Amino acid sequence: MPESVLRKQPAQVITAPPPGTITGPLPPPPATPGRHPFRAPHPRVQPKMPPRPIRGKRPLPIGLIVLALVFFGLFLVAMGIGAATNINLPNWFGGQSDEPPPRAFPVLDPSRPERLTIPSIKVEAPILDVGLATDGSVAVPPLKRHNEAGWFDGGPTPGQFGPALIVGHADTKSGPSVFYELPKLKPGQQVEVLRADHSVAVFEINSVEHFDKGKLPVQRVYGDYSRPSLRLMTCGGQWVGGKTGYQDNIVVFASLIETRKA
Repeated sequence: MPESVLRKQPAQVITAPPPGTITGPLPPPPATPGRHPFRAPHPRVQPKMPPRPIRGKRPLPIGLIVLALVFFGLFLVAMGIGAATNINLPNWFGGQSDEPPPRAFPVLDPSRPERLTIPSIKVEAPILDVGLATDGSVAVPPLKRHNEAGWFDGGPTPGQFGPALIVGHADTKSGPSVFYELPKLKPGQQVEVLRADHSVAVFEINSVEHFDKGKLPVQRVYGDYSRPSLRLMTCGGQWVGGKTGYQDNIVVFASLIETRKA
């Protein structure tokens, strides 16, 4: 018998321990490669959720597309009818007309002013025509008619486009004159001018301002032709005498807001 066989020990028989014997903790079960030992062998497949729509690319409903096509077809038919019958169909749908849009303020034809009314300072005065003085400035009514106002006939009539100018004396040696209380006027108060065509032009005061006679804003007073307006002018400020008289001019700026029949 070969020696290798003789050196081999006989198999040992290990008997099970008696019931109730503590043998120590059991080793963990061998891990299956790639899978958790406690995971079910065939996990349940979750249903796929539909993809979320991309914002801004939501498909249009079929009904809306059909409705748009119907309206487009009706528009083409209407345009064809208009071309065949010379009917201005766009006007039927609220389009622009050939008439210019109404102005936000009234505009009157030329008509000479006859009477000036300023209710807030109790002025009710006839209006006479004045032109230019010898020095090139706007003339004023003669002193014997100091309670009358003077309309500068080289400019617009009250109610036309542009600034109509009405001047008057503040006072004389004998006492107050027609425009003595002009500085007391306030924005929002009204001035009325009766015209020769029996219409009344109603102006609303925008501002009452004082200017040195050598610094009068000529363009603003005489050159604003953006709308029908009115300028009331008199002297004020400090008395300096001589040819100057009062040092300042007081100018009332007003805009036409309404017209009515006398």
